[in-house]
Amino acid sequence: MEIVTSWMEQGIEQGIERERSLILRQLTRKVGVLPEAMCLQVDSLPITQLESLGEALLDFSNLSDLEMWLAVNARE
Repeated sequence: MEIVTSWMEQGIEQGIERERSLILRQLTRKVGVLPEAMCLQVDSLPITQLESLGEALLDFSNLSDLEMWLAVNARE
């Protein structure tokens, strides 16, 4: 049973990492190359905020939109 749980946890973690990677690629395409500090902020977001960012980025038109979103939504 423990092996199955370990596999499930690993699968969930891989899914979250893929989502992070996808959102970072979408952000880069939408607003341009992200500064390293912003990449790190996005990497540190919990999954619920990452999902919110995935929806919000559809309305972004420039890097300042992401900066503003992170200032309001990212946990310190």
